[in-house]
Amino acid sequence: MKKINVRDIKTSPVELIGDDWALLTAGTPDKFNTMTVSWGALGEMWGRDAAFVFVRPQRYTFEFIEQSDIFTLSFYGSEYKDALRLCGAKSGRDIDKPAAAGLTPVEASGGVTFAEAEYTVVCRKIAEQALDPSGFLDKTIENNYAKKDYHKMYVGEIIAAYQK
Repeated sequence: MKKINVRDIKTSPVELIGDDWALLTAGTPDKFNTMTVSWGALGEMWGRDAAFVFVRPQRYTFEFIEQSDIFTLSFYGSEYKDALRLCGAKSGRDIDKPAAAGLTPVEASGGVTFAEAEYTVVCRKIAEQALDPSGFLDKTIENNYAKKDYHKMYVGEIIAAYQK
């Protein structure tokens, strides 16, 4: 992996997250978890390059992102779609997801990512907020929460970016 400027990533962030999906990883090289995300955003907040990620409280990754100052978002080519599908369907409580998905964990600027990633952004948490359904102006959003298990949003300042 080589370090790059995050602004040199010249692809659609909507496609990267919404269509191609990403892995959100938090924890330390010794103990971490990863999960597939398809909701989130990359952009700017408070004059800083930023990533916005959303995690439900019952997800195993929630425990790790709550305790970590650093998290990563990693992006993959289409040949890794099955690996990302597995990381979204299985829990790290039950299996070694990286091994099962054929991914190689590596350290990157204090975070954990995977050698197979096309791009990785390393983020330092700068804000967090549980979603409050009273703020949903479009009431159909509530349809995503049959169990009332509202996501928590994390805003991370992008402190490093890497390309394979």
